[in-house]
Amino acid sequence: MTEQENIKTTNIGTLGKNALLQRLTQDFEVHNESTHIGLGDDASAVGSGQKKSVVGTAMMVEGIHFDMTYTPLQHLGYKVVALAMAKVVAMNALPRQIMVNMAVSSRYSVEALEELFAGIRRICKRYDTDLAGCDICSSMSGLTISVTAIGETEKESITRCDGAKVHDLLCASGDFGSAYAGLLILEREKATFKANPNFQPDFASHEYVLERFLKPEPRTDIVKWLAENSIVPTSMTNVADGLADAAMRLCKESHCGCEIYEERIPIDYGTSHVCSDFGTNMLPVSLALNGGMDNELLFSIKQSDYEKIKGCPNIAIVGHITEQNRGAIMVTPQNTAIELTSQGWNPSVPSNE
Repeated sequence: MTEQENIKTTNIGTLGKNALLQRLTQDFEVHNESTHIGLGDDASAVGSGQKKSVVGTAMMVEGIHFDMTYTPLQHLGYKVVALAMAKVVAMNALPRQIMVNMAVSSRYSVEALEELFAGIRRICKRYDTDLAGCDICSSMSGLTISVTAIGETEKESITRCDGAKVHDLLCASGDFGSAYAGLLILEREKATFKANPNFQPDFASHEYVLERFLKPEPRTDIVKWLAENSIVPTSMTNVADGLADAAMRLCKESHCGCEIYEERIPIDYGTSHVCSDFGTNMLPVSLALNGGMDNELLFSIKQSDYEKIKGCPNIAIVGHITEQNRGAIMVTPQNTAIELTSQGWNPSVPSNE
């Protein structure tokens, strides 16, 4: 046996995505003063002076992040830009420019790519964002698309993952579990169609969860509302891999614990309806905690901001920050504390990133 064969290797599936990225990038040094926030957060912040540029990226690979069986190309273009914008939004900034890079195989026609870019153009128009750069190369199989989103904000407004303090309130935008519920519906209808090509998919009553999966929105409305009400969160992160993963990330980076109250987790009726369709073993709260792909925000605020935020219909107070030794837990209506766990990253299955 050679020396190289004796080297123990680690399967990437044994690490969570964030743990893998941390391991790969932990030895990189910052060489420039203009790198205000580098690796380790939802996005990076760079630039000199009071205003900082916030940069976030997202990449989607055919067969991993999207299935062309049920993904309209306009929706795909819209979605990948939304995911990149969400990284900028999670730093409490607004996107201003995007840059697009693609690898595409010859089975895609010019007209198909025009459809893809129609979706990109649509989201750029909706969020007043400019396409500032684009490159394309060939691929041996399928389509890969990567988007970099760039925003700008004041230095004091940038919100990181590591600023939560004990007794801060834990807040969430939107609802959770609905995007994954949409994926479940699409996968079920695809399986039925493969078994019976004459089958006509039935998406009636599932429009909301399908849109949440196929066409997510960056929560720029939350960032604008917080600014209008003079609230700067103490910490914030994008919820891409489930509420549990996001809560644990805030706790790890801020060296704290948290309590999330199960009955306060916002779950849409459409998500509960999907769970009922799939049987009694599928619980809406499980989709909310671990389903992922919701593209919402989880953030903490000072208790002094409670009066400002309590009336906002798009924000729910789901818990509070505790001491680090308490850990990240969910409290059930029966007052039982359940330790939050994050699903491991499987590089062979769909994810939001």
